[in-house]
Amino acid sequence: QVQLVESGGGLVQPGGSLRLSCAASGFTLDYYAIGWFRQAPGKQREWIAAFTNSYTNYADSVKGRFTISRDITRKNMYLQMNSLKPEDTAAYYCRYWGPGTDYWGQGTQVTVSS
Repeated sequence: QVQLVESGGGLVQPGGSLRLSCAASGFTLDYYAIGWFRQAPGKQREWIAAFTNSYTNYADSVKGRFTISRDITRKNMYLQMNSLKPEDTAAYYCRYWGPGTDYWGQGTQVTVSS
């Protein structure tokens, strides 16, 4: 079965850290772009980080705090989130996309609150 499954979300205090994982099943994270998106209540889903052709890019809102990576097996991607803020509260989604391919994970909730 072809799917992406996220894990690692939860409740964290402001200033804390979380590491999200995204495991690929039925395929490997080769050739195309991998990335993370998030959607806060009442807002549109937004792109926050991407890894394509060995280059990484980040939205200004997370630059310097979040890091996207992929492991050597190319079966897993990660989002390391540091210095979390209440405005980072959202459902986080991983994505793998390219010509004729567009896979999304089911989402994992991150809540930043004291």
